[in-house]
Amino acid sequence: MVKQRSFSVYGNVAIVNFPDDSKAKDKKEFAKGLLLKNKAIRTVLEKSGRFSGRLRKQKTRHLAGEKTKEVLYRENGCVFRFNIDETYFSSRLANERNEACKLVRAGDEVLVMFAGVAPFPIVIAKNTKAAKVYSNELNRAANKYAEMNIKKNKLGDRVELLPGDIKKVAVALAKESKTFDLIMMTRPNLEESFLPEAFMLSKKGTRIYYHAFCHVDDRGAQIEMIKKKAVEAGKEIKILGTKNIGDIAPGKVRFRIYFEVANSRPFLARIKDFYNSCRRTT
Repeated sequence: MVKQRSFSVYGNVAIVNFPDDSKAKDKKEFAKGLLLKNKAIRTVLEKSGRFSGRLRKQKTRHLAGEKTKEVLYRENGCVFRFNIDETYFSSRLANERNEACKLVRAGDEVLVMFAGVAPFPIVIAKNTKAAKVYSNELNRAANKYAEMNIKKNKLGDRVELLPGDIKKVAVALAKESKTFDLIMMTRPNLEESFLPEAFMLSKKGTRIYYHAFCHVDDRGAQIEMIKKKAVEAGKEIKILGTKNIGDIAPGKVRFRIYFEVANSRPFLARIKDFYNSCRRTT
């Protein structure tokens, strides 16, 4: 009998990780046993590839049960539907979404970057007194499911989609002088920080919740990087808290950094200063 590494359950679907040398027959037997032991699970898939790219897609193969990759999942009093291969969703962040709600103040306007099928926006809107939550995502399939999930949870007046590349979306919002009280950066594991876009949409008092990915010994370097990016954007920040929120590989962690903009010069004012300085030097 094959010894599985681990498996995750997403409502009606279980996704299993197997050792590389596992035989197909053993995988099938394990999958069938999983269906018998847990009546809530109706489909068993094998994870055949890691999450990759900015869209954070993964690949799975069907092993047993209903032949579907459509998931119906519930958490924190909310319900979500999504395709496991076309969109990113982590059930392991359920507690993190609950903790994120504790950071929201009554009347906050909240922007969630890299929102996927909108679990963070919907959980926040459902469980806090935020005035409005904005959901930004690049993946078109994820945005379609996000729209569906907003309707399912009856939050059409509380959650608004801002689809597209956050770089372009941020510039468009900044031109309208739009800022937010809380910016949730549930970012993918990429080298790019996207902090310039967050600072572009911040003001004095804006709190920013940032997911970093690093070696356990490099957490201080991540904080210094954020401070450097803040200075480049004309901001001063105050670190409010940090926390490890999960291992992603041996010695590497997902790391939450929560900070506040203590002082800020508006984006358009800095652009105006730049142009004025160019004129003085010509």
